[in-house]
Amino acid sequence: MMPPIERKHCRSLPPDILSNLPDNLIDIILMHLPYKDAVRTSVLSRKWRCHWRRLTELTLDRSLWETENDKLYATIKFRKIIYQILTLHEGPITKFTLDVDHLENYPEIDNFICFLSRNGIEQLVLRFRLWFQRDKMYNLPSSIFTCSQLRHLILHCCSIHHPSAFQGFDHLITLELCDVSISSELLKSLIYNCPLLEQLVLDNLEDLGTIEIDAPMLRSFEFTGNISYICLINVPRLVKVTLLGDDLQAEELDFADIFESCSALEHLSINFFRYRFFAEEGYEAPTRLPFNLNSVKHFYLPDILLVESYKLSYALCLIRSFPYLEYLEIQVHHGDDSDTDDEYTEDSRELQCLSDVTFNHLRDVKLVYFSGSTSEMQFIKLLLANSPVLERMLIDRRFLDQEALDTRLEIFAEIRNRSGEQFNYS
Repeated sequence: MMPPIERKHCRSLPPDILSNLPDNLIDIILMHLPYKDAVRTSVLSRKWRCHWRRLTELTLDRSLWETENDKLYATIKFRKIIYQILTLHEGPITKFTLDVDHLENYPEIDNFICFLSRNGIEQLVLRFRLWFQRDKMYNLPSSIFTCSQLRHLILHCCSIHHPSAFQGFDHLITLELCDVSISSELLKSLIYNCPLLEQLVLDNLEDLGTIEIDAPMLRSFEFTGNISYICLINVPRLVKVTLLGDDLQAEELDFADIFESCSALEHLSINFFRYRFFAEEGYEAPTRLPFNLNSVKHFYLPDILLVESYKLSYALCLIRSFPYLEYLEIQVHHGDDSDTDDEYTEDSRELQCLSDVTFNHLRDVKLVYFSGSTSEMQFIKLLLANSPVLERMLIDRRFLDQEALDTRLEIFAEIRNRSGEQFNYS
């Protein structure tokens, strides 16, 4: 029998803190744990035993079925985990993320997506990492198109086909498709039938032709692929656009068609440099768009070589069409490793053509990867001369050696003394 003193001490102990936590706090704790650890909390007390079964947010990734001493194939472990959730879970699942790779097939996923469609799923993320093995893509089941409460849908490395009776996602506001196999007609229908869509990401979609985007509520659009395929036909609220181009022939690119309906566009980022950008001999790039984009305030150009090229010509075509531009950032590209500054000692004829443009609203300029080439100095002088309200110019000189830096700083000092502008060297 326990001595009286010890019995008195036991009676004075505080109640079990874990067992007396409110249900909503337990749910919050479990949602911040990896799924495996959330299940393990069932041993803490009777009250915690079944809480993991009622989680509304689930994330399944390789950490659940891969260990240092695997005795079962990942596919077998994955099947057991999915079966456990299907049989034991209680209540709705509003957010679900599946991040898998190296599975031989996709057991039980069709059944699980069907299960989610009946349990109030609002955010669905499916990432299959296939390393471009297109023949092993996961084919989405038709049940995904019955998830009537979906607000966010993110799909990586899968194939999409939908039934003819599909009426759309009435609540969807975010759609991200990466390395997805989908037809142009289906993509057009999918976007059109999401009337509340605000954010759209299309990255390396397979075998697409023209991409028609009719999304009256769209505010942000990110695209990686052939820029010339884009057709923004109804995007009156589109504010931010990011484009990363593939191999492209200049004659195929018509920015007028792409941006004609972008009356609200404020932030634009275009990267031509992903692969090749070329033109037939004798082709001349357009000088400017047939209309102005008066709402554009921020323009970002990564990987641009400030010497004569079709990339630079198209970039300047856009700059000329932004009369209310306030912020300009250019990340300078320096060509192949064999290229030297000696190759760029002459002024750029393309930049000379920009000398008649006045940047009446430009206040902030950032020049990244500055090397001190003649064309870069020409561009700086041009901006200083034609930007009456310019307040700040940040020049990132990380690729400039000390000897070249000393020479350029003398030039900067001379320019600054003449113009009275503020410089920031980093």
